[in-house]
Amino acid sequence: MSEWVYFIHPPRTNFAATMTDAEQAVWARHFERLQRLLAEGVLVLAGPTLGDVNTGIAIIEAPDEAAARRVMDEDPVIAGGFAKGELREFRVSLLRGRA
Repeated sequence: MSEWVYFIHPPRTNFAATMTDAEQAVWARHFERLQRLLAEGVLVLAGPTLGDVNTGIAIIEAPDEAAARRVMDEDPVIAGGFAKGELREFRVSLLRGRA
């Protein structure tokens, strides 16, 4: 199993503070999906950067790039055009609680 990071680039700066009702609704679905992926063992960690630029970061495990890309592309905010996704292969080298 390989690790992957996908970045979620919102459409504008200060996005978290300026979301419309429609954007809030799709981001709620995004969060619910991440919770499900965590419970399924796919998601390692996720969260947004804070400040004026609210880039989201999700680290996932997938067998190959095609599967990782599917996970990213099926994210409601990316699939719905509310954000752009960027996928990169990743290696968790150090993690608290993991040898």
